[in-house]
Amino acid sequence: MTENISNAIATRDQGPAAMIEQFRGDYAALMPSHVNVDQWVRLAAGAIRGDKYLEQAARNDVGAFLRELRTAARLGLEPGTEQFYLTARKSKAHGGKKIIKGIVGYQGIIELIYRAGAVSSVIVEVVRTNDTFRYVPGRDERPIHEIDWFDGDRGELVGVYAYAVMKDGATSKVVVLNRVQVMQAKAKSDGAHSEYSPWNTNEESMWLKTGARRLSKWVPTSAEYMAQQLRAQADTAPIEVVAATPAGPMPSPLDDADPDEGPFDAELVDDEAVA
Repeated sequence: MTENISNAIATRDQGPAAMIEQFRGDYAALMPSHVNVDQWVRLAAGAIRGDKYLEQAARNDVGAFLRELRTAARLGLEPGTEQFYLTARKSKAHGGKKIIKGIVGYQGIIELIYRAGAVSSVIVEVVRTNDTFRYVPGRDERPIHEIDWFDGDRGELVGVYAYAVMKDGATSKVVVLNRVQVMQAKAKSDGAHSEYSPWNTNEESMWLKTGARRLSKWVPTSAEYMAQQLRAQADTAPIEVVAATPAGPMPSPLDDADPDEGPFDAELVDDEAVA
């Protein structure tokens, strides 16, 4: 029995979780300076060791697993959390076996928005049947959303909205999506119908992610944005840098890292989005 335990430990220590430690230096070189490398490695290893299905998916293609972690490291997001989900997806290239796919979660998108330094707050909320929601473009600067917190049943999910308050006090583009539009985003997501997909294990978070993802096209999500402002300030008179609301869609580090929703136009797409 002792020999069996020793063999199990040896197998575990040579598995995908151990590979994360082996490539610690490579991941650390990709991460933003504020990220705690030790914590990041513990989270990644713990997510795999704590779920036998994820661990097997990682074993099926360790290289693919490590590449997904590279994306998390480059974005500075914590793997195995709502910042960066690790999911098992079937792969035709692997004969139907499951491999690891990383998905940026709504908390990860919000983290990137805050990190860029242009906003003072980000609001992303779902709307349910029994909520009161009002927003008229051109009249209302921000949506009015009233919730009866003492009613145990808010009803079904019917919509999601998102906006940011910039550091100069301006309101960003307001994004409002109804159920049909969220379901369209879900349909474009690879593996959305997998039992391990966040769409099935944590549906509300994916509604929030859809709203946050659309918002990310209209607010800075890269620290390079603020660096450019600071460089511009250094080349001109010493005036205070303000974070003006972007006039149109902006490139985002999520464009390549998070293609699971497919292409879209980030706009206020429905005046009666939750009717």
